[in-house]
Amino acid sequence: MSVAVETKRVTVPEIRARKNAKPVVCLTCYHAHTARLLDAHVDLMLVGDSLGNVMHGLETTIPVTLDMMIVAGKAVMRGSKHALVVVDMPFGTYEESPQIAFRNAVQVMKETGCQAVKMEGGSRIAETVHYLSERGIPVMSHIGLTPQMFNVFGGFKTQGRTEAEWPAIEADARAVAEAGAFAVVLEGMAEPLAAKITRQIAVPTVGIGASAECDGQILVMEDMLGLNPNPPKFVRQYANLGPMIEDAVKAYAHDVRERRFPGKENVYSMKKTG
Repeated sequence: MSVAVETKRVTVPEIRARKNAKPVVCLTCYHAHTARLLDAHVDLMLVGDSLGNVMHGLETTIPVTLDMMIVAGKAVMRGSKHALVVVDMPFGTYEESPQIAFRNAVQVMKETGCQAVKMEGGSRIAETVHYLSERGIPVMSHIGLTPQMFNVFGGFKTQGRTEAEWPAIEADARAVAEAGAFAVVLEGMAEPLAAKITRQIAVPTVGIGASAECDGQILVMEDMLGLNPNPPKFVRQYANLGPMIEDAVKAYAHDVRERRFPGKENVYSMKKTG
């Protein structure tokens, strides 16, 4: 009799234990098919609100809704068995109060089956991080360049360029780590500052456009695969799929116009009767 072996997912405590250890491999993911491809190779998949940009063509993540995140979260959970899945809390779903954040995070976790949520912000959301963590909702924090603050920052700008900015950002990192965040994303941050924060806090840091000294790295999958025609300057592209897809579509379109339809010629033909 054969026995089915269930793949064990990476857990929140396992990620937290990776501080100053083996780097945490993270990528964004929004689809079931890509989740299957990523699953054996990454520790953490983030269903990021960046789906607003890469899937829906939005200029910023601000219009992304809770329903959009839940639909994508369900897809990623269906396509994965191994990686820890974290779902972003979109703009407007957690800032008002810890109680409202808890209600929305519960909805995300119940409907998707994900293991944790991510929220942008430092000291201003520390109370919320603590409230959720104490009530069974693991939180990944995100400081530095926080895309949901696009209108406040006046664009996507590197944070911590001058040392005068450092104390406030360091305070943000300490606040969320002490509040119970199991990891902290450091995005678009001056390298010396990101390295310093990594040494200062007791939970893993996950860099994106930050320091090689971070405890892990995350990229937007479409950026590293070459599907974004204008990726951030810090992104290393591991493939260039955009032109490959376009060439394939051109070839397909040419075949159809020449009536060279793909597949067996008689797939849809009626069988002759005697």
